[in-house]
Amino acid sequence: MAKPAKSEVSEAIAASRGALLMTGVFSFFINLLMLVAPLYMLQIYDRVLTSRSESTLIVLTVLAGGMLLVMGLLDLIRSRVLVRIGARLDLLLNPRVFSAVFMQSLRGYRGERSKPLRDLDGLRQFVTGPGPFAFFDAPWMPVYLGVIFLFHPLLGFVALAGAAVLFVMALLNEILTRKPLQHANAEAMAAYGFAEASLRNAEVLEAMGMMENIRKRWLAKHREGTGYQSIASDRAGALTAASKSMRMFLQVAILGVGAFLALQQIITPGVMIAASIIMGRALAPVEQAIGQWRSFLAARSSYRRLQVLLRETPEGETPHGLPRPEGRIAVENVVAVPPGASKPVLKGLSFRLEAGEALGVIGPSASGKSTLARLLVGVWSPYNGAVRLDGAEIQAWDRAELGPCIGYLPQDIELFAGTVADNIARLTDEPDPEKVVLAAQQAGVHEMILQLDQGYDTEIGDNGSILSGGQRQRIALARALYGDPVLVVLDEPNANLDAAGDQALSEAILGLKRRKAIVIVMAHRPSAIAAVDKLLFLRDGKAQAFGPKEEVLAKIAEASVPPPATNITAINTRRE
Repeated sequence: MAKPAKSEVSEAIAASRGALLMTGVFSFFINLLMLVAPLYMLQIYDRVLTSRSESTLIVLTVLAGGMLLVMGLLDLIRSRVLVRIGARLDLLLNPRVFSAVFMQSLRGYRGERSKPLRDLDGLRQFVTGPGPFAFFDAPWMPVYLGVIFLFHPLLGFVALAGAAVLFVMALLNEILTRKPLQHANAEAMAAYGFAEASLRNAEVLEAMGMMENIRKRWLAKHREGTGYQSIASDRAGALTAASKSMRMFLQVAILGVGAFLALQQIITPGVMIAASIIMGRALAPVEQAIGQWRSFLAARSSYRRLQVLLRETPEGETPHGLPRPEGRIAVENVVAVPPGASKPVLKGLSFRLEAGEALGVIGPSASGKSTLARLLVGVWSPYNGAVRLDGAEIQAWDRAELGPCIGYLPQDIELFAGTVADNIARLTDEPDPEKVVLAAQQAGVHEMILQLDQGYDTEIGDNGSILSGGQRQRIALARALYGDPVLVVLDEPNANLDAAGDQALSEAILGLKRRKAIVIVMAHRPSAIAAVDKLLFLRDGKAQAFGPKEEVLAKIAEASVPPPATNITAINTRRE
């Protein structure tokens, strides 16, 4: 039977197997040197104090001090190696996890999108923290117990019983806190997602007096999560307190048993002290496990979620390189079902466009215009049929190569923290100033940018917070035109534009046509399609009419089915 393939997370951890092996080697010598202190105490009590030899004391002290110094250096190196392992794990997985999160967002994932990135951070922090030391030191527990048994079996049984009790407490910690922590994490994620959505709409909430209602709902979700967290913390706290008490009791017990044996002259006082110290070291990994148990559970959950994420979002193969597209697009019998939906939005849609043609797509709300826009730029894949650019399916192109050839202006404008130039240049490391200015001029926004405080170097804040809606839309249009794309898809491009913005939009479309680019405009307002050659009228996901603009408008007028919010007279009479 074939072995199941390793997950990408497991492979990333396995890539550091050499460093992990070295950490194990360092742990071997560190734990071996842990015997220095008890053996030193043994020699002090049984040799130095009885012989009253100062030279022996000096030699033993210098020797023990040197060995403890070596142990400290090895412990430092072990910690630094674990930090490097965590950094390498992040280096190997971060690009892949980011891409998987990005793909999930494209597929309509509605959960907390950045959670996997925090999962990776949590996993890295656990690897670089004190948690792994318990795993590296645990194999030494039998060795330490064996040494205590060599001193005397009764001392060994006391230490063994203590280790068993602490192990049972650690197991109870896992059993009693697992479900409450799972519920707490789930509720916390839901609460944070709700808060994030609320903050994005803070203006609406404040304007319509919804803040109190939102606060009540958030508190209900938050308290549900903190309730489960309190249950888990109470249980973990009780077990931690019990383990500390047990630890102190065991220390007293082994000293008491050792004193009894020493009184019977079965062992020496030095053996009693050494056994107490060694037992403390033997039980240390169990105590570490109890103290780090919550971190371990969180890291384990993060590990499993990352495994699921990467398994459900496999890394696609890089398509073979294709030449820069010339600009012929064909939509062939496309059926489209948005991610997370079950009903098709587009139903058997077909049309073709050649380089230099401009198409306006009109129709009532929910007729499929935005879905078509996403299909045309390759954001979504059709359920059936194909969208082809220069004869090749849009998904067959290497996105890194095709992206600069496509301009896209979605309905929901998203700008990014940075300068105006950064946003127009699509966040490239070194924006080409000439191309940035050219795109702004083509979008008719150059003069407006020059009026900003620092022109193209103006920092616009998250999502262009310092700009008005119209300014954001016009800068996003310039971004769509940057780099001379061959296919430009504009979804409601004049929703926030004034008359000057409408004129600039029409000029931009005419300029694209002159450069032999394909322009597709989804529109409700007539000014957006004043400069197009053809029209596609959608209703209920089907093409009701397609062809030259005047013919389609005449057909719609004859059928007495005017497209909503589209004034046919205004379209016909507007200067092209």
